[in-house]
Amino acid sequence: MNENTKSNRGIVTGMFPDRDSAENAYHSLSERGYTKNDINLVMSEDTRKKYFSVDSEDTEIGTKAAEGAGKGAAIGGTIGAIAGAIAAIGTSLVIPGLGILIAGPIAAGLAGAGAGGLTGGLVGALAGSGIPEARAKLYEEGVKKGNIVMAVHPKNEDDAKYIETNWKDYSVRD
Repeated sequence: MNENTKSNRGIVTGMFPDRDSAENAYHSLSERGYTKNDINLVMSEDTRKKYFSVDSEDTEIGTKAAEGAGKGAAIGGTIGAIAGAIAAIGTSLVIPGLGILIAGPIAAGLAGAGAGGLTGGLVGALAGSGIPEARAKLYEEGVKKGNIVMAVHPKNEDDAKYIETNWKDYSVRD
């Protein structure tokens, strides 16, 4: 996990090896009062298809992933943690040529920057959000291998400590 300063606000990031660990981490943020507009998610198109396809159980991350891929899935009565967030985030995009889905405030910033915002690929997008370039490269490799990256700007120091401690229970990497 990583915490660094950007405009006097840190960012907490983590890479999760599978759907369950990412769902649990996302749910812990939701319980803490964070919304889909606060949480960034990055995964490959292959990961979205594997864990969050139309045939899979509706979850907040998966629905958000499907929406980002232009699928527009409806959220069922039993919403999991991540699927709905990917769908409901409103701004998500796929980086052309890389097959990587980005959802959340990072995607909104890139969409606002236009095509020029994507020239640096995933590393540029992550570094632009306050993640050091070396860590962004590590995350890009992890995403290509099927991991899910999550990032959030904590509201305060207590939240930052809570998130870091909590995510360790959910197999967070790097």
